[in-house]
Amino acid sequence: MLRHAIAPSRRFTKASHDVVRHPRLSSDAKILLLYVQGLPEDTPCRPLSELARKLGIKGRAYQKAKEQLVAHGYVHEWRTQGGRGRWITEQLVANTPLTDEQAEHLRGAPLTTSPPSTQIPTVGEPAPRTVGGCKPVEDHSDKTTPHPPSEARPATDPEPEPTPGPADSHQLACAERVLLSLRHTRRELHLGVREARALAVEAVKWLERGLSESDLRQALLAERPEDGVRSAFGFLRYRLIQKLPADPAPPPPPQLPSPTALVVCSSPGEEHVFRPLGEETECAPCRQATACATFYGTPAPEPDRIPWRERFAKIEVTRSSPGGE
Repeated sequence: MLRHAIAPSRRFTKASHDVVRHPRLSSDAKILLLYVQGLPEDTPCRPLSELARKLGIKGRAYQKAKEQLVAHGYVHEWRTQGGRGRWITEQLVANTPLTDEQAEHLRGAPLTTSPPSTQIPTVGEPAPRTVGGCKPVEDHSDKTTPHPPSEARPATDPEPEPTPGPADSHQLACAERVLLSLRHTRRELHLGVREARALAVEAVKWLERGLSESDLRQALLAERPEDGVRSAFGFLRYRLIQKLPADPAPPPPPQLPSPTALVVCSSPGEEHVFRPLGEETECAPCRQATACATFYGTPAPEPDRIPWRERFAKIEVTRSSPGGE
């Protein structure tokens, strides 16, 4: 094997064997990390995703490479919200793995180079400087509306959400299933499980307003942007919030018919009143008595008013007798 036939005297990057021979970093992740280390000192600050696009690492390949770098401590991110509601992503790239505490310490420590707003420190260069990162601001004003980027993670642990009930859990599962199924129709809307679970909270609001899962899917797939989708998480979150249908108005209370006025019963006897259902002039008991008198020739006998205790006692006696059931 021939090594260093013509060793370069300039325009080269020193790479650590821990990075080059890392068994769990893909080639895209290693190339991206070495590319950031080899940037000149006067390079303007750019997001990591933009630097990856210059290398041809886009879409899912970039997400996978970045996840590996984050998982092994080479990339750290913090997300904050500015005064006008815009989200700012601070990124730190290191040539050696750092813990969250070490990265947080370096985040607040000043660099020996120019301010982060104008330069990206080339981590790993042979110079007496602290391994640090830059704080780029992703400006989406010309392409998308202000929303948290999908590739950022919160600086602190989110507050625990209340445990959903059985109905809420079912709707969350339905909304998450709809969000994960979008990639089968449009590959650019590919979401991870955690991203779908975070967006399901907004998608449930659609289901609670009477829309079916099919209606929700069609609303998220309609009106494809001309320039494509840069961030599936950001695009779907914006659409779920901005296109949320109006809450349906509650149905009007039922109009109950007004009760009819009381009338005096026209049958002979003691005067009393009743509320007629139609145009009858006698109450129901008087009509029954009149019908019995017309059919039998005598008024209907009054039913025996037996107290309930005596009635049950009579039933028990009947059952206990030899001929009872």
